Amino acid sequence: MQLNDKARESLRVTVDYTNMTDRYLGKKGISAKTLKKHEKIAEKAHAYVSQNRGKDELFMGWTELPYNQDEIVADILKTAEEIRAKFDNFVVLGIGGSALGPTMAFNALCHLHYNDLPKGKRGGPRFFVEDNVDPVRMKDLLDVIDVTKTCFNVISKSGATSETMTQYLIIADLLKKAGADVKEHVIFTTDANRGNLVKISKELGGVKSYVLPDGVGGRFSELCPVGLLPAAVLGIDIEGLLQGAAYMDERCKTNKLNENPALLSATLQYIAMNDGKNIGVLIPYSDNLRYVSDWYAQLWAESLGKNVTLDGKPCNVGQTPVKALGVTDQHSQVQLYTEGPFDKVVTFLSVGSYKEKFPIPHGCEDIPDVSFLGGHTMEELIQAENKATAYALTKAGRLNYTINMPEVNAYTLGQLLYFFELQTAYAGAMFNVDTFNQPGVEAGKKATFALLGKPGYAEQKKELDNAASNPDYIV
Repeated sequence: MQLNDKARESLRVTVDYTNMTDRYLGKKGISAKTLKKHEKIAEKAHAYVSQNRGKDELFMGWTELPYNQDEIVADILKTAEEIRAKFDNFVVLGIGGSALGPTMAFNALCHLHYNDLPKGKRGGPRFFVEDNVDPVRMKDLLDVIDVTKTCFNVISKSGATSETMTQYLIIADLLKKAGADVKEHVIFTTDANRGNLVKISKELGGVKSYVLPDGVGGRFSELCPVGLLPAAVLGIDIEGLLQGAAYMDERCKTNKLNENPALLSATLQYIAMNDGKNIGVLIPYSDNLRYVSDWYAQLWAESLGKNVTLDGKPCNVGQTPVKALGVTDQHSQVQLYTEGPFDKVVTFLSVGSYKEKFPIPHGCEDIPDVSFLGGHTMEELIQAENKATAYALTKAGRLNYTINMPEVNAYTLGQLLYFFELQTAYAGAMFNVDTFNQPGVEAGKKATFALLGKPGYAEQKKELDNAASNPDYIV
């Protein structure tokens, strides 16, 4: 997808923060004076991100993904073509960003009932993402696929991710029992030189593998082979994804708030969080974009939820992300957002033009509550409900803003993902936390290792066993 300037401009993703301002919310809104006061901290955050671009030791290699993958992309496209020709199913084995990213892109850019389409209409294998170790889920997957006709993409940087490696052990065992060559049915996405998958690859005689770059953490990995290979297998325009990301990056090179959408959004959220708005709701008005909320929830929560600053001071910062879907959750959650506590920022994700319009037929002319719908389209209805909900929240004095996507395609999705990644990096810099680590996650991992008897965790296992044998409060 090579776009001229006019086409790029027509597909520009924008941020409308009208309903965050005191002009529309009165004292509950953010004033121009307050925004002005935060220019310096915004400029400092922008400088931190700009100066550390591409530094693997700071896990900021994701910033360069739109530019440094030409050879990798060419290889992925070739491999994807081979997979589509050879296999009936393509299964991602991973967890966290390794699963959320591919799921999100699949839902955003493929037919919403892709797996149910006849093979000729799909144009590729059925697609599954196994992002949990629920035994029922694994059994149910095996009920609908033939492992000998399936390619498994095993994604783990270290090859020591308990969940992913459990899945791998089960699949490898089934392939061996079926008389299949494991090497011919798996692709690894892992470290370039280290880790268990590198070792396993050598033992199997050389598995086709892609590199998860050193400076790219899982939740920032959708635009590297972690997300690009599954997307390419599905026929998604991965070059368009990267071009969209590059376009957003280009727009965010400036440190001026009124020109940099990611920096502006981060600053608004930073102001709101410091004012007690500790819940952030993301409401896409598109079923194609519903899993953007899941992907974003990890990005925002794991990046900002920290208890210590970079200089060692206690902080306990972060904002709890809440996933919602318009119009569905107008009938479940919006009551709380309109009349409940003033502790939220609501972000609408709106679409300018849907792939389908779907006209609403005339009918029920004697029932005014129904007949008024005739002659409109479903696109008009969902867009009206989006605007009406934003209006209702604004009238109730609730902070909300809108991210506008002109349409949903690979180019605009690439913009959106890079926007959210930059927004997160800027916000983390404003709070002066390590945006790219996740020590709270590691604590749970280590406890799991101990409970299952992994060598080196004997003392922690004793502690856990003792706690389990002495429950104090059970009803």
